[in-house]
Amino acid sequence: MLKWETVLVLNRCWQAIATKTVAESLSMMFSGAATGLNIQGPESMVPYRWNDWILLPVEENAHYVSTVRGKIKIPKIIILCDYDKVPKKRPKFSSRAIWQRDEGVCQYTNQKLTPNEANIDHIIPRSRGGKTNWLNCVISHKKVNALKANRTPEEANLKLIRPPREPKALPITFYIKNKHKIPEWDVFLKYE
Repeated sequence: MLKWETVLVLNRCWQAIATKTVAESLSMMFSGAATGLNIQGPESMVPYRWNDWILLPVEENAHYVSTVRGKIKIPKIIILCDYDKVPKKRPKFSSRAIWQRDEGVCQYTNQKLTPNEANIDHIIPRSRGGKTNWLNCVISHKKVNALKANRTPEEANLKLIRPPREPKALPITFYIKNKHKIPEWDVFLKYE
C-alpha cells in the first residue's frame, strides 16, 4: 500500500481514531459523513465539505484520483462530522503482549530476562485445566518453569511477585501507527 492510499480518520474533536482507504474516505466525504482536511502547512489546516473539496486547485505535490470531471485531491486526513467518541482497545493476548505486560521480568524471581532465557508459564498448568489467558500466564525463567513443571506455584514452593492482570483498554490512538511516515499525521498521533 502506498502512503497516499492510507487516510487518517479523526473524530469531530480532531482525535485520531482510525485509518481508511482512499476509496472509503472519499465515499465518507461524498456522503457527508466526513470532511477532508486541506493541509497547507502546520498553521493551515482547513476542513472542506465534498462540494468545496472537489473544487480545490491542483497542487504540484499532492496526489489525486482522476474522474471524468477532473482530478480530485486525495485527503491525508478526514474528520468525521458527527462522531465524537474515542474507541478503546485492549491488546490482543500473545506472547509478545505478555512480555510487555511483565516487562521481561520473571514473575517468580524478579530477574530481568533476555528473550532466550524466558518462556511463558501457566500458573495453573494446562494439564490441570489451566487456561491460556491473561490471568493464568506469566513470564518465567526457563529453568524456573522447568522446575515448576506441572505443579502450581504453591506446590513448587514458588511465589508470584505480582498477580497477573489483564491490560487496560487504551484509546485507539495508541494503536494507530504512522508506518508510512506521513508528516501531517504526527500532529494527531502524540503517542507514536
